[in-house]
Amino acid sequence: MTYCLAALVDAGLVLASDSRTHAGVDHVSTYNKMHTFAWDGERVLVLLSAGNLGTTQAVLRQIELDLEEDGDTVRSLPHLHQVAEYIGRLSLKVQQGLLAGGMQQSVSFEATFILGGQRRGHPPEMYLIYPQGNYIASSPEQPFFQIGETKYGKPILDRIIEPGISLESAARCALVSIDSTMRSNLSVGPPIDLLLYPRDAMRIDRRLRLKTNSPYFMSVRKQWGAGLRRVFEGLPPFDWERQTEQLSLDESRTAPAVPAERE
Repeated sequence: MTYCLAALVDAGLVLASDSRTHAGVDHVSTYNKMHTFAWDGERVLVLLSAGNLGTTQAVLRQIELDLEEDGDTVRSLPHLHQVAEYIGRLSLKVQQGLLAGGMQQSVSFEATFILGGQRRGHPPEMYLIYPQGNYIASSPEQPFFQIGETKYGKPILDRIIEPGISLESAARCALVSIDSTMRSNLSVGPPIDLLLYPRDAMRIDRRLRLKTNSPYFMSVRKQWGAGLRRVFEGLPPFDWERQTEQLSLDESRTAPAVPAERE
């Protein structure tokens, strides 16, 4: 399985992904699910992928091949929504080709992508590209997208991610979201790829690959876990707990004093 997420906030873009892929418990591998296409000062694109590995690799391979030819490419298309549409077409074509080639009907060849980036003179944009080839854009009401194993890491995103949050805070939230997913689902695992793209930077220079034992990731995981426990232990007690505590306190106040022993 896979878990990738991206957030578009006023300060820019944050994208994160795990690196684990598997075809059953006996075949676990590590593959990069974050793919960058950048032309400094011109446009920056980041693509996150989830789903059938053969489909995603075929789509990426065709993107690279198209960049060597004339015609529509991730570099030549004038608008990012056109890039999202182009990737959706490629994905659908690859899936149909695999099915037409007589591949197992019981296997899902679907793939889902998140496209984030910016072209010169325009604000950053983010799109969720479905296996059917269609896509949706992010909005202030929907400032983040997830693909893959989404349910475990969603609650923290719902509570924290909003347009006005800082880029670094959004990045820490992304790490906590991935850590929560890793704790609940063994099919999601490190290394973790994290990319911060400041608005109008027009280049990629803030990208990290974090392993489980990376000092920063270890610190985030430890502090988040300790903080959750402190908050949990500070939750208000039930009414009967208060009554029991009050009764114990009253009994201690009314208990007769024990006379001090004399030598």
